[in-house]
Amino acid sequence: MSSRPSPVGALLLLYLAASLLHFTHNAEYLADYPNLPVWLDRADVYLAWLGLAGVGVAGWMLQRIGWRIAGLLLIGVYAVFGFDGLLHYTRAPMGAHTAAMNFTIWFEVAAAALLLLAVVTALAKQRPLSAAKQER
Repeated sequence: MSSRPSPVGALLLLYLAASLLHFTHNAEYLADYPNLPVWLDRADVYLAWLGLAGVGVAGWMLQRIGWRIAGLLLIGVYAVFGFDGLLHYTRAPMGAHTAAMNFTIWFEVAAAALLLLAVVTALAKQRPLSAAKQER
């Protein structure tokens, strides 16, 4: 195994920030986003972000207390949520969204993809349980 630190922590922070930017833009310009449900309001958007971010933070905490694989898996689940922003394009085409909308959507997706790649890489570098037991 490499002694170089995993980029998961830094990429988790990047994705948290990208996600917060996208959700904040959604919340503040909700009426401008094409074809979103009329019942959705600012508080719903912020609460959704808090719930999703909590998944990523919980994964990080699991990792920090020694549950590395479980933590990485939870962070991976959190990263997959980052692709949900693409669902905006099922409601209206890219051209119906402003440049800022498209930027925040794609920034979140790109950050999520980088985080997911880092998680998969970190999981692939884990020693099999049988190898770890043999070293004891």
